[in-house]
Amino acid sequence: MTIVDPRTLLTSVFDAAVRAADPNLTIRAHLPQKPKGRTIVIGFGKGAAQMGQAFERAWDGPIEGLIVTRYGYGAPCEHLEVVEAAHPVPDEAGLRAAQRLLDLVSDLTPNDLVVALVSGGGSALLPAPAGDLTLADEIAVNEALLAAGVPIAAMNCLRKHVSRVKGGRLAAAAHPARVVSLIVADIPGDNPALVASGPTVPDTTTRADALAIVETWRMRLPPAVMRHLASPGADAPMPDDLRFTGNVVKVIASASVSLDAAAAEARRQGVEAVILSDAIEGEARDVGSVHAAIAREVATRNRPFTKPVLILSGGETTVTLRGKGGKGGRNSEFLLSFAIGIQGLAGVHALAADTDGIDGSEDNAGAFCDGATVTRMRAAGVDAKAMLAANNAWTAFNAVGDLFVPGPTGTNVNDLRAILVR
Repeated sequence: MTIVDPRTLLTSVFDAAVRAADPNLTIRAHLPQKPKGRTIVIGFGKGAAQMGQAFERAWDGPIEGLIVTRYGYGAPCEHLEVVEAAHPVPDEAGLRAAQRLLDLVSDLTPNDLVVALVSGGGSALLPAPAGDLTLADEIAVNEALLAAGVPIAAMNCLRKHVSRVKGGRLAAAAHPARVVSLIVADIPGDNPALVASGPTVPDTTTRADALAIVETWRMRLPPAVMRHLASPGADAPMPDDLRFTGNVVKVIASASVSLDAAAAEARRQGVEAVILSDAIEGEARDVGSVHAAIAREVATRNRPFTKPVLILSGGETTVTLRGKGGKGGRNSEFLLSFAIGIQGLAGVHALAADTDGIDGSEDNAGAFCDGATVTRMRAAGVDAKAMLAANNAWTAFNAVGDLFVPGPTGTNVNDLRAILVR
C-alpha cells in the first residue's frame, strides 16, 4: 500500500499511545470509596498536575492536597495546590515540597483517606535526604546514577535508601489513614513500587542491595552517603509492615496498554503492527543497533515480519555519559544509533519519543529519522558517529530539523519506539 506521509503516521500512533494513558479516562474508572473523614490528595510526577485535574473532575466531595510536578508541567486545579520543582536533578523547591507532603499526611485518623496520584519523574521531584544527609548528597546520588547509566530498578533501589519519603515511607507516615495509590507506570514491567521510587508503595529491596549497586556500577558517592547506607537508618519498611494494611495500589495506565493503542491506530490506517516488548532496557545506543538490524532484515528479506509493517517497542533504556557538554536523552540517542544502522536503507522511517513529551533536558520528546538522515547530517556539517560518541544526539537531529516537539503531554508511560518499514 502507499503511505503518503510516514511522519504523519508515526505521529498519529504516538498520539494514540498518549490518549490511552489520559488521566481523564483512567482515573474515573478507579475511584476509591469515600471516607468518613477527610480526603487528602497528594501527587508527584511529570503527569501529576493533569492527574490532579482529572481527579477533581471525577470526585464528588471535598478534597484538599498538594501536587508536585516538573517546571513547566503545571496545570491549574481548583482545590489542589500545584507546585513545581526540578527534574532530573533535584532542587530546593522539591525539598520544600517533600516536607510539605510529609506534614500534610501526618496526624491523620483511620477515618481519613489519602489518594496518591503517582507518575514517573517523582523520584527527582521529591528530594528528602534521610538522617544527616543533605540535598547536595541526594543530588550527588542522582547525578552519579544518571552518569553511570544504571537500570531503573537499581536506580530506584538506591534512591529509596537515602530518602525520608521513598520506598513506602510517605504511606507509612500517613498511617493510620487508608492510602490509595493511582499510578501511571513508566517502568518496564509496570512494577508500581518502582514508579517515582515508590513513596507510597514499598518493595523488598534492602540497604545491602543498595550497597551492592554502588559496588557493581563503581559509583563514587559522598562519604556521608556511604556511611548512611551502612547504617540501620537506611532500612526501608517492608511490604508486610502493618502500617500498609488496607492500603490499595492500582496501576491505571501503562506502556502495555499504550502500545496496544498505538498498534490499533496503525491497523486503522491500514498498516499491520507488531509489538516487540513493552519492557526493553539496556544501553540506548545498543538497543538502537538491535532495532536497526531488525528493520534492515524486514526491509531486505521480508522477515521476521512482512512489510509494510509498523514495529513498536517500549520500556526505558539508559545512557552512560562519556563526556561533558552533550545534549540529548535516551530516545534521541537510541534513534541516532538506529539512524546510523539503517544508513542508505530506503523505505524505513522511525520515531522514538518519551510519552511525557520531554527526552532528557531539552524541550523535545525525541526525534524522527529515516535511511537518509545520516546523509542529511553530513550535508549539514554533522558527523553522526562523532555526535553519538559524545552523547550529543539532540544537536545532530536539531541540525537537520528532525526533532519531535509535542510539548508536555500530561502523562508518562515511558518510551515509544515506532519503526515503519514500507
